[in-house]
Amino acid sequence: MREGRAKADAAKQADAKSGRNLRPLARLWPYLARYKARVSAAIFFLLLAAGTTLTLPVAVRNMIDMGFIGNDASFVGNYFSALVVVAALLAIASAARYYFVIWLGERVISDVRKDVFAHVVQLSPAFYDQARSGEIVSRLTADTTQIKSAVGATASMALRNTLLGLGALGAMIYTSPRLSMIVIAAIPLIVLPIVGFGRAVRRRSRAAQDTLADATAYASEAIGAIRILQAFAVGGSASRRFSQAVETAFGAARKAVAMRALLTAVAIFLIFSSVIAVLWIGASDVMSGAITAGLLSQFLLYAIFAAGSLGALSEVWGELSQAAGAAERIAELLNEEPDIRAPQSPKTLPQPVRGEIAFEGVSFAYPARPDELALRDADFTIRAGETVAVVGPSGAGKSTLTALLLRFYDPASGRITLDGVDVRDLDPEALRSKIAIVPQDTVIFAASAHDNIALGREAASRQEVVAAAKAANADDFLSAAARGYDTELGERGVTLSGGQRQRVAIARAILKDAPVLLLDEATSALDAESERLVQDAMERLMKGRTTLIIAHRLATILKADRIIVMDKGRIVETGTHAALARKKNGLYARLAKLQFDTGLADAAE
Repeated sequence: MREGRAKADAAKQADAKSGRNLRPLARLWPYLARYKARVSAAIFFLLLAAGTTLTLPVAVRNMIDMGFIGNDASFVGNYFSALVVVAALLAIASAARYYFVIWLGERVISDVRKDVFAHVVQLSPAFYDQARSGEIVSRLTADTTQIKSAVGATASMALRNTLLGLGALGAMIYTSPRLSMIVIAAIPLIVLPIVGFGRAVRRRSRAAQDTLADATAYASEAIGAIRILQAFAVGGSASRRFSQAVETAFGAARKAVAMRALLTAVAIFLIFSSVIAVLWIGASDVMSGAITAGLLSQFLLYAIFAAGSLGALSEVWGELSQAAGAAERIAELLNEEPDIRAPQSPKTLPQPVRGEIAFEGVSFAYPARPDELALRDADFTIRAGETVAVVGPSGAGKSTLTALLLRFYDPASGRITLDGVDVRDLDPEALRSKIAIVPQDTVIFAASAHDNIALGREAASRQEVVAAAKAANADDFLSAAARGYDTELGERGVTLSGGQRQRVAIARAILKDAPVLLLDEATSALDAESERLVQDAMERLMKGRTTLIIAHRLATILKADRIIVMDKGRIVETGTHAALARKKNGLYARLAKLQFDTGLADAAE
């Protein structure tokens, strides 16, 4: 929550410096420009509704002066008939305005959501090292919903009341310039507080949206780890923490609402005080014969229209200010640039891809810890078709190798090549399409078993998916499910055991059939029997492919062509299992002694 308050304070300071009001909403104009015909239709019916409304005071004046006072019953009857036509026209125009405006709001926000999601999924992992997924989801949902009301009903009301107010003001001047001067003199006293309060409302609204995003982020994290919370019996503590977050968000929202309420009260008091002043002076003019009762009625109706429009604008301004705060948060996401992107003229890999990998003097520090090198002068080559295992203590830099090879990050120095081509010269998607990975933390999506396995090859046939599952020994439990391969696996694969989730991930890698294979402790969650079966499948899969194995359990890498031993980001040993196990005082020998009995180590040797 401290992070949310810091962001709100930063937004407040930036707002105070720049003096921006509704400028972030201008970011929506390119989306509206895609639907010019609909925008034109909305504006046309908006003008028609406002113009029809402005004819009513003229009709009232003529009825009073020519009908009621002149005792002309036929004139009154004809006027009432005409008013029915005007009412029908106003109804049609208002309904059409509402349809087009709300349609635009829904359409624009749908486009914004698609663009924001498409953008955030392209951002580099460095962004997600510090951003929270729950807050991003909050911006994608809650903030866009806030903007939707602005683009739709709120913007429509703002335009309608602006047109109606300006039209009524012009008609007032035409009807009685003398009385109009009183109203015009009061306008600065009304508008200036609205603008000033609007800025305060926007700052408060931004703070409320930030604190709500914090609460949403925590809820998303807690729900994702619900079994851990329940296992440790800390559900009550989590509820209290979320309640505190929600109360903080409520407090920020309450301040924003209080500011809007004060703005509305000030605006309405000033507006209707000016109307009362005009009514008092106009009544005196009617009694002196300077103007007719009908003309005063016409002027008063226009004054009420203008006053009502300004009063509504004060409230609408607050809502637009809230939407501007939401638009600013959306713009922050869209302004994020990925650190990893394709070069302007990407190179292509030699065909067919052989899979030779080289790290040449590579050093790297994660952006979140720039002063702490995770990798130091890594220098090695993996020949095409070779199986190389990387071992070492936790934090040695093993998984960093795979992150750099996949180009989730770029090295601080040195270079990484695939078949002699620097990976920075390749399109990241083209590079990653040649690599299959089985991570230690398996990701299963809330989709069918078929869709989860076919993640890397969406066009794969059912036969190909089943063949991959059989190769990974996943067919038995998938076929036995209620709907077979069409069975939904649940969010994060909650319906599967750890070993089953890992076998689905292995099937996914088998189906991708890439020339380079990355295995990050791919059999860690399997029982002894499943591990043996999957190990056999892996050996078949690795034939003819360049394979990099990140391993903690040394039993899984005994048949590797070569083993690289890492410690504190450096490569400290290289060799086969047999050679490294014989090395006295070597790091690998110590690790082997911890995991193997002496007899097993000798037998493997």
